[in-house]
Amino acid sequence: MQDDVYRYNEERWEALVEADALFTRPMLDLDAEKARAYLGLERLGIPGDLTGRRVLCLAGGGGQQSAAFALLGADVTVFDISSGQLERDRSAAEHHGVTVRTVQGDMRDLSALDGSSFELVWHPYSLTFVPDCRVVFREVAKVVEEGGHYYLMCANPFFSGLTHHSWNGSGYPLTDPYTDETVTSYPDQEWVYESSGSRIQEPREYRQTLSRMTNSLIQEGFVLRFLSEVRGDHPGAEPGSWAHFTGVAPPWLEFVWQYRPGALDSPWTLPGR
Repeated sequence: MQDDVYRYNEERWEALVEADALFTRPMLDLDAEKARAYLGLERLGIPGDLTGRRVLCLAGGGGQQSAAFALLGADVTVFDISSGQLERDRSAAEHHGVTVRTVQGDMRDLSALDGSSFELVWHPYSLTFVPDCRVVFREVAKVVEEGGHYYLMCANPFFSGLTHHSWNGSGYPLTDPYTDETVTSYPDQEWVYESSGSRIQEPREYRQTLSRMTNSLIQEGFVLRFLSEVRGDHPGAEPGSWAHFTGVAPPWLEFVWQYRPGALDSPWTLPGR
């Protein structure tokens, strides 16, 4: 179903590819050691031996994570809405002499994966580009195998829509209501484009409250294994700068969930009972 959300995201990401934005640049200087450090699997508690493991890079095109996983011996599939992003995955794979499978589509409908199952679903920042995270999580539960892991990196919902431009001289005030599917839009950070000088339309993002994300994943059969608030560490950073903002209001969260349907079905018992 190609609705307005699909069309907006596809057009914007094709424009980002054209503008050579940071997240569209394939990583061409990787080797196995750099790939391992880049992914940080040990820090996340995800088993590090990827040889032959089936990995899905969900909404993760651009030739970055896919190349890293493939260099570590994984069987990699990339699923992304942008044909331009997927082309960069293929280019990175050819550069490194590895193989990746690419599939174009919307993360809200993974039927194009033809019943494939994966030991690891790797989902970088993209969840806020769709209104209802529950739809995505239902699809992920269909393609991750039992005991498999789901890495999710997303916006910190408490600070969704805030950037360093919100500085008012004393802080970064919260103004948007903390409700699911609140639409936010703000300029891309300067580092997204770096030296390219290009600018495109602002992202359209939807707040996903922490309770909706957490409870819906639990209901789908996932068990939380790891949580990190991704923040900056820049002592003395100038107030109103991006570096200062990320130390005050951590903009991202990282989760690792394990798919264990039925694990929480038994009733709670008190210690010693």
